[in-house]
Amino acid sequence: MPSPLVKARSTPVRDARPVAERTLSYVDAVREAADQEMSRDPAVLVFGLDVDDPKAIQGTTRGLLEKYGPERVFGTPLSEDAMTGAAIGMALAGLRPVHVHIRMDFLLLAMNQLVNVAAKSRYMYGGRVHVPLVVRSMIGKSWGQGAQHSQGLHGMFMHVPGIKVVAPSTPYDAKGCLAAAVRDNNPVLYVEHRLLHFQKGPVPESAYTVEPGTARITAVGEDVTIVGISYMQVECLRAAKYLEDVGIQAEVIDPIWLSPLDVDTIANSVERTGRLLVVDTAWTNCGAAAEIVARVAERLQGVRDLRLKRMGFAPTTCPTTPALEDLFYPTARTIASAARDLVEDGPTGWVPVERPDLQSIEFKGPF
Repeated sequence: MPSPLVKARSTPVRDARPVAERTLSYVDAVREAADQEMSRDPAVLVFGLDVDDPKAIQGTTRGLLEKYGPERVFGTPLSEDAMTGAAIGMALAGLRPVHVHIRMDFLLLAMNQLVNVAAKSRYMYGGRVHVPLVVRSMIGKSWGQGAQHSQGLHGMFMHVPGIKVVAPSTPYDAKGCLAAAVRDNNPVLYVEHRLLHFQKGPVPESAYTVEPGTARITAVGEDVTIVGISYMQVECLRAAKYLEDVGIQAEVIDPIWLSPLDVDTIANSVERTGRLLVVDTAWTNCGAAAEIVARVAERLQGVRDLRLKRMGFAPTTCPTTPALEDLFYPTARTIASAARDLVEDGPTGWVPVERPDLQSIEFKGPF
């Protein structure tokens, strides 16, 4: 994968100095960010279902209990609404809680707390209170978990003023975004795709932040702009390799922060290419991809002709069988096919022959 320091053109990444040659997994980057922020600020604590379990949420909380004790790292009952309310109370009282939800699906049980309390308290009290709450939540392609355990609901939270949403796709951004989220005085939904936990990449040992409103160009091209959200960033970079085989140069962009969204970087790219494909790890209807496409269209209408397309989950509930899952999720090959259709201004019927060196990594569930 490209270096994590290929920067956006409009909103540079903070701490953009060259990184040391040290490779971490996404899991270890999340764990290191939590460790450094807890060491830096005694108000930071980590809690949630199974954070103190030996599996340590895929390893992302491993060692924190032993280092910081049960008052700052502790498990909770299976009661999302009550525990989210407790997290908001902690934040209002001056703490900086990181509340870990194993699956995003179960945030639906805490929607009133998140949407009507966490997101609105600062506004309702005239800025006199803050809710510095981080909600870690996992999404993503699974191993047959089906309808109620495979959803990406980040678009719902993008809709709500007062909540920031971030979906880092690299270990570098996983660490920097979590640090930025912990230090933010507003509630932040921190979205982790299960498959990304197995990604590896360069991560500086020192603390740093990747600030809200920051996107990054991860591959440079002139023919089509492809925006990949969360794990779909990995598939989009693979798609760009397939497109190279037919002479198409794709510019790939990782939005990183979905709210606030760096639309400038995306729109500047589309103004050059005239073509935009946005790929989400969620349904397309009223989702993150729809929002990105709409903002770019508003920005560039009358400036140049555009060809626009969204990709995401098939418009049905997630199936459980592997054969149907393969049809439900976008892949590098289907993304490449859609991008070529945009470049050729019409359907080509082209689907690239699968290359073993570009095959998807395997999800090693269950957990």
